[in-house]
Amino acid sequence: MRDSEFEFIRSLVYAHSRINLGPEKRELISSRLSKRLRATKMPTLGDYCELLQATDSKGELANLIDAISTNHTFFFRERAHFDFLREVAVPELRARAKPSEPFNVWSAACSSGEEPYSIAMTLAGSLPRAPWHIRATDISHRVLTDAQLAIYRNDVVQRLPEALMRKYFQRGFGPQEGQFRVKTALREHVPFHQLNLLEGELPFSDMFQVIFCRNVMIYFDRATQEELVARLTRRLVPGGYLCVGHAEGLTVVKHSLQSVRPAIYQRPSTP
Repeated sequence: MRDSEFEFIRSLVYAHSRINLGPEKRELISSRLSKRLRATKMPTLGDYCELLQATDSKGELANLIDAISTNHTFFFRERAHFDFLREVAVPELRARAKPSEPFNVWSAACSSGEEPYSIAMTLAGSLPRAPWHIRATDISHRVLTDAQLAIYRNDVVQRLPEALMRKYFQRGFGPQEGQFRVKTALREHVPFHQLNLLEGELPFSDMFQVIFCRNVMIYFDRATQEELVARLTRRLVPGGYLCVGHAEGLTVVKHSLQSVRPAIYQRPSTP
């Protein structure tokens, strides 16, 4: 990869996703773009860069962002957040709310769905008679397709307790042997939206009791991190909680939230 090609790709990805690709990512980018060259039948990376500059390249730009994005996830990843949701956030915030007020959670970088469905299983068990809703968003069209299908291989779901497997998943048979699908009753609580977290208005007007935005900010520079935290904070109800990845605490980021536990922050109840 030439310096000019790396700089073009780096700048393009930053402009459209705010993912900050440093020099240490050069080999990773080259490896992932080789798949796009094969898919587009471009003989060289220079030709691929020209393709991205074409006026009708919006579709391929989305494929580029998909290729660059890292989507490592699994059910109940960083379990302490789900324990906190069940044991602290739900009882505390429900006690303040009207009986008819829904408990809203936003999975802001939902990847292939394991996070929002883990949230859904937690809320279904914690709020059997109260209304609750989840919004799930991601920048990647590819992983959203997988998330909406909600079909997972046995090796993906095998970490789950057997009780949760029986209650919330359908086992595949015949050609679907070895696959499991989240049951409709749970999927109905989780609409998915393609979304760049830092671009334009949100496609929904909800305020949220809890927002999960985990393992996203590690790809952003500090100015972008601060912008994102401010945007997320505005969507938290007073007293609501923001969960970030354990590797991305907000100690060096300017924000108005209060730290309550590792990687968990709360919007003050009063200004």
